[in-house]
Amino acid sequence: MQSLLKERAALDAKATHWEKQRRALDDAGVLLDLAVEADDLSSAREAEAAARSVEGAIGQMEFARMLSGEQDRAQAMVSINAGAGGTDAQDWADMLRRMYFRWCERKGFSVELLDQQAGDEAGVKSVTFTVEGEWAYGLLRSENGVHRLVRISPFDANARRQTSFAAVFVYPEVDDAIEIEIREEDLEWQTFRSGGAGGQHVNKTESAVRVIHSPTGVVASCQMERSQHKNRSMAMKMLRAKLYDIKLREQEAKIAGVHAQKKAIEWGNQIRSYVMAPYTQANDHRTELKVGDVAKVLDGEIDQFIRAYLLMGKNG
Repeated sequence: MQSLLKERAALDAKATHWEKQRRALDDAGVLLDLAVEADDLSSAREAEAAARSVEGAIGQMEFARMLSGEQDRAQAMVSINAGAGGTDAQDWADMLRRMYFRWCERKGFSVELLDQQAGDEAGVKSVTFTVEGEWAYGLLRSENGVHRLVRISPFDANARRQTSFAAVFVYPEVDDAIEIEIREEDLEWQTFRSGGAGGQHVNKTESAVRVIHSPTGVVASCQMERSQHKNRSMAMKMLRAKLYDIKLREQEAKIAGVHAQKKAIEWGNQIRSYVMAPYTQANDHRTELKVGDVAKVLDGEIDQFIRAYLLMGKNG
């Protein structure tokens, strides 16, 4: 009953806001007509400003419509794994980490690094971090999938072109109120020394932890905290998020009648390509949105890709 009342209140608020914007647009139209009749430039500018205000308000309503998923308001947990491409792929995974960190910085979102495995020569093999901010998961879920980089390899003495892959997985941070059944007997805990650099405890004590969920094979690890207790707590939070994501995917697959997500995370089935040679272009293969300035995209300017994907999802 409480949820129905809450849903009704939300719908009433949307209807009221829509009606308010409709009246404001009508008023702007009347003002513009009067301005034209009186040849009044000041009133015409006032009408234009009012219309722009309505346009902005409608844009916010459209944004809210795109982000109407059950967990869209949740904080996000992001994992990036290097794929095919050796050292280039590991460097590419780190470039993606930087891209998302820069995007978060632009948004005013806070980021907490949970786990990171350094690459053999450069970059990272894998990295996991949380993103805290308004609509964090709702926005970042559009980045879920394989990302492909084409460039002249900085690690190739012959300066040959190299194609690298990295997979991005985005999970909603699960609220404690959401029940995810995890039996203690299904968990296998492992401890190891952190791979980080220096410090009083890092690399000297087995403070890093890894937990394996036997029924699903899902693994979560954390090594960024100084105490094993904190790392265990964070690893459990990561595990709950991953298991909840699996639950959501299974529900979506049942509804759709297909397992589309399985295809999306296989190497070669990229959602977006970033080409730096022989030309420059970032191309989202789902929406067909193309951006020529790859450098800006890699510096965190990915809002246009996110918006295009969310619009595509809402408009079918």
